[in-house]
Amino acid sequence: MSDLYLLHKPCHMLSQFTDERGRATLADVIDVPGIYAAGRLDYDSEGLLLLTDDGALIQRISHPRHKQPKTYWVQVEGTPDDDALAALRHGVTLNDGPTRPARVKRLAAPEVAPRDPPIRQRAGIPTRWLELTIEEGRNRQVRRMTAHVGHPTLRLIRVAIGPWRLDGLGPGQWRRETLHAPVKPQARAADKRTPSQRRRRSHS
Repeated sequence: MSDLYLLHKPCHMLSQFTDERGRATLADVIDVPGIYAAGRLDYDSEGLLLLTDDGALIQRISHPRHKQPKTYWVQVEGTPDDDALAALRHGVTLNDGPTRPARVKRLAAPEVAPRDPPIRQRAGIPTRWLELTIEEGRNRQVRRMTAHVGHPTLRLIRVAIGPWRLDGLGPGQWRRETLHAPVKPQARAADKRTPSQRRRRSHS
Protein backbone atom coordinates (compact mmCIF):
# COMPACT_ATOMS: atom_id res chain seq x y z
CA MET A 1 0.00 0.00 0.00
CA SER A 2 1.44 3.37 -1.06
CA ASP A 3 0.33 6.97 -0.91
CA LEU A 4 0.34 8.90 -4.17
CA TYR A 5 -0.10 12.66 -4.35
CA LEU A 6 -1.65 14.24 -7.44
CA LEU A 7 -0.56 17.86 -7.81
CA HIS A 8 -1.49 20.54 -10.35
CA LYS A 9 1.85 22.23 -10.97
CA PRO A 10 1.43 25.88 -11.97
CA CYS A 11 3.35 27.52 -14.78
CA HIS A 12 6.77 28.93 -13.83
CA MET A 13 7.34 26.45 -11.01
CA LEU A 14 10.11 23.87 -10.85
CA SER A 15 9.30 20.15 -10.46
CA GLN A 16 11.51 19.97 -7.35
CA PHE A 17 11.47 21.19 -3.75
CA THR A 18 14.52 23.47 -3.62
CA ASP A 19 16.18 26.02 -5.88
CA GLU A 20 19.31 28.08 -5.22
CA ARG A 21 18.06 30.83 -7.54
CA GLY A 22 14.91 31.48 -5.57
CA ARG A 23 12.42 30.31 -8.18
CA ALA A 24 9.04 28.84 -7.18
CA THR A 25 9.22 25.16 -6.22
CA LEU A 26 6.87 22.40 -5.11
CA ALA A 27 7.58 23.37 -1.51
CA ASP A 28 5.45 26.47 -2.12
CA VAL A 29 2.31 24.40 -2.67
CA ILE A 30 2.70 21.03 -0.90
CA ASP A 31 4.18 20.30 2.53
CA VAL A 32 4.48 16.51 2.82
CA PRO A 33 7.84 15.24 4.13
CA GLY A 34 9.88 12.72 2.13
CA ILE A 35 8.01 12.74 -1.18
CA TYR A 36 9.53 13.11 -4.63
CA ALA A 37 8.14 13.65 -8.11
CA ALA A 38 7.70 10.65 -10.40
CA GLY A 39 8.89 12.38 -13.55
CA ARG A 40 8.82 16.09 -14.20
CA LEU A 41 7.17 18.97 -16.02
CA ASP A 42 9.07 21.82 -17.62
CA TYR A 43 9.22 25.15 -15.80
CA ASP A 44 6.82 26.75 -18.29
CA SER A 45 4.42 23.79 -18.46
CA GLU A 46 1.44 23.13 -16.21
CA GLY A 47 -0.65 20.28 -14.99
CA LEU A 48 -0.47 16.87 -13.40
CA LEU A 49 2.58 15.83 -11.41
CA LEU A 50 2.65 12.62 -9.35
CA LEU A 51 4.59 12.47 -6.09
CA THR A 52 5.25 9.69 -3.58
CA ASP A 53 7.77 8.48 -1.00
CA ASP A 54 7.77 4.99 -2.58
CA GLY A 55 10.87 4.61 -4.78
CA ALA A 56 9.58 1.47 -6.49
CA LEU A 57 6.34 3.25 -7.35
CA ILE A 58 8.29 6.16 -8.82
CA GLN A 59 10.08 3.69 -11.11
CA ARG A 60 6.85 2.00 -12.16
CA ILE A 61 5.31 5.35 -13.06
CA SER A 62 8.23 7.17 -14.66
CA HIS A 63 10.47 4.56 -16.29
CA PRO A 64 9.94 4.36 -20.09
CA ARG A 65 9.65 0.57 -20.07
CA HIS A 66 6.34 0.81 -18.20
CA LYS A 67 4.82 2.90 -21.01
CA GLN A 68 2.49 5.10 -18.97
CA PRO A 69 0.73 7.29 -21.56
CA LYS A 70 0.70 11.02 -20.86
CA THR A 71 -2.10 13.23 -22.15
CA TYR A 72 -1.77 16.97 -22.72
CA TRP A 73 -4.04 19.84 -23.65
CA VAL A 74 -1.97 21.94 -26.00
CA GLN A 75 -2.78 25.46 -27.15
CA VAL A 76 -0.94 26.04 -30.42
CA GLU A 77 -0.42 28.99 -32.72
CA GLY A 78 -2.47 28.81 -35.90
CA THR A 79 -4.98 26.20 -37.02
CA PRO A 80 -3.52 22.71 -37.61
CA ASP A 81 -4.97 21.08 -40.73
CA ASP A 82 -5.59 17.38 -41.31
CA ASP A 83 -2.08 16.89 -42.73
CA ALA A 84 -0.49 18.30 -39.57
CA LEU A 85 -2.56 16.01 -37.35
CA ALA A 86 -1.79 13.02 -39.57
CA ALA A 87 1.94 13.72 -39.25
CA LEU A 88 1.68 13.71 -35.45
CA ARG A 89 -0.33 10.49 -35.52
CA HIS A 90 2.24 8.82 -37.76
CA GLY A 91 5.28 10.13 -35.85
CA VAL A 92 7.60 12.96 -36.80
CA THR A 93 11.39 12.95 -37.03
CA LEU A 94 13.02 15.31 -34.53
CA ASN A 95 16.72 16.02 -34.10
CA ASP A 96 16.97 13.07 -31.70
CA GLY A 97 15.13 10.63 -33.96
CA PRO A 98 11.58 9.71 -34.94
CA THR A 99 8.81 9.86 -32.35
CA ARG A 100 6.35 7.11 -31.70
CA PRO A 101 2.85 7.66 -33.09
CA ALA A 102 0.79 10.06 -30.97
CA ARG A 103 -2.93 10.12 -30.41
CA VAL A 104 -4.18 13.60 -31.27
CA LYS A 105 -7.51 15.31 -31.85
CA ARG A 106 -8.85 18.83 -32.02
CA LEU A 107 -10.28 20.09 -28.76
CA ALA A 108 -12.87 22.74 -28.04
CA ALA A 109 -11.33 25.45 -25.86
CA PRO A 110 -11.29 23.81 -22.39
CA GLU A 111 -12.43 25.56 -19.24
CA VAL A 112 -9.08 26.17 -17.59
CA ALA A 113 -7.80 28.80 -15.19
CA PRO A 114 -6.05 31.77 -16.85
CA ARG A 115 -2.32 31.24 -17.09
CA ASP A 116 -0.03 33.36 -14.93
CA PRO A 117 1.82 34.81 -16.76
CA PRO A 118 -0.46 34.99 -19.84
CA ILE A 119 0.65 33.42 -23.10
CA ARG A 120 2.31 35.61 -25.72
CA GLN A 121 -0.10 35.76 -28.62
CA ARG A 122 0.55 37.51 -31.95
CA ALA A 123 -2.14 39.89 -33.16
CA GLY A 124 -4.27 38.51 -35.96
CA ILE A 125 -3.08 34.91 -35.57
CA PRO A 126 -5.65 32.49 -34.11
CA THR A 127 -4.88 29.76 -31.61
CA ARG A 128 -6.36 26.28 -31.35
CA TRP A 129 -6.38 23.55 -28.71
CA LEU A 130 -5.35 19.95 -29.28
CA GLU A 131 -5.47 16.89 -27.03
CA LEU A 132 -2.28 14.89 -27.55
CA THR A 133 -1.22 11.61 -25.93
CA ILE A 134 2.32 10.22 -26.09
CA GLU A 135 4.16 7.31 -24.48
CA GLU A 136 7.60 8.90 -24.47
CA GLY A 137 9.21 11.54 -22.31
CA ARG A 138 11.91 13.28 -24.31
CA ASN A 139 12.95 16.78 -23.38
CA ARG A 140 10.23 19.26 -24.42
CA GLN A 141 8.88 16.63 -26.78
CA VAL A 142 5.32 17.91 -27.27
CA ARG A 143 6.56 21.44 -27.94
CA ARG A 144 9.06 20.16 -30.50
CA MET A 145 6.45 17.97 -32.20
CA THR A 146 3.93 20.79 -32.69
CA ALA A 147 6.66 23.16 -33.85
CA HIS A 148 7.80 20.53 -36.36
CA VAL A 149 4.37 20.60 -38.04
CA GLY A 150 4.32 24.41 -38.07
CA HIS A 151 2.28 25.18 -34.96
CA PRO A 152 4.37 26.31 -31.96
CA THR A 153 2.99 25.46 -28.53
CA LEU A 154 1.81 28.47 -26.54
CA ARG A 155 0.41 26.65 -23.51
CA LEU A 156 0.88 23.09 -22.34
CA ILE A 157 -1.24 21.42 -19.64
CA ARG A 158 -0.72 17.75 -18.71
CA VAL A 159 -4.11 16.34 -17.78
CA ALA A 160 -3.36 12.63 -17.32
CA ILE A 161 -0.58 10.14 -16.59
CA GLY A 162 -1.73 6.56 -17.10
CA PRO A 163 -4.97 6.13 -15.09
CA TRP A 164 -4.51 9.32 -13.04
CA ARG A 165 -6.21 12.55 -14.13
CA LEU A 166 -6.03 16.17 -13.13
CA ASP A 167 -9.83 16.34 -12.75
CA GLY A 168 -10.96 18.98 -10.26
CA LEU A 169 -7.54 20.29 -9.26
CA GLY A 170 -6.75 23.96 -9.79
CA PRO A 171 -3.19 25.30 -10.08
CA GLY A 172 -1.32 24.64 -6.83
CA GLN A 173 -3.94 22.19 -5.50
CA TRP A 174 -3.29 18.54 -4.69
CA ARG A 175 -4.99 15.40 -3.39
CA ARG A 176 -3.82 12.10 -1.93
CA GLU A 177 -4.74 8.65 -3.18
CA THR A 178 -3.88 5.33 -1.52
CA LEU A 179 -2.84 2.54 -3.87
CA HIS A 180 -3.64 -1.00 -2.81
CA ALA A 181 -2.26 -2.77 -5.91
CA PRO A 182 0.83 -2.38 -8.11
CA VAL A 183 0.67 -0.04 -11.08
CA LYS A 184 0.19 -2.07 -14.24
CA PRO A 185 2.06 -1.24 -17.47
CA GLN A 186 -0.09 0.33 -20.16
CA ALA A 187 -0.71 -1.24 -23.56
CA ARG A 188 1.54 0.33 -26.18
CA ALA A 189 0.00 1.94 -29.23
CA ALA A 190 0.86 0.34 -32.55
CA ASP A 191 4.25 1.48 -33.82
CA LYS A 192 3.61 2.85 -37.32
CA ARG A 193 7.19 3.80 -38.08
CA THR A 194 8.87 2.19 -41.05
CA PRO A 195 11.63 -0.38 -40.43
CA SER A 196 14.26 2.18 -41.49
CA GLN A 197 12.89 4.70 -38.97
CA ARG A 198 13.02 2.11 -36.19
CA ARG A 199 16.62 1.24 -37.08
CA ARG A 200 17.65 4.91 -37.01
CA ARG A 201 16.02 5.39 -33.59
CA SER A 202 17.72 2.28 -32.16
CA HIS A 203 21.13 3.72 -33.08
CA SER A 204 20.44 7.27 -31.79
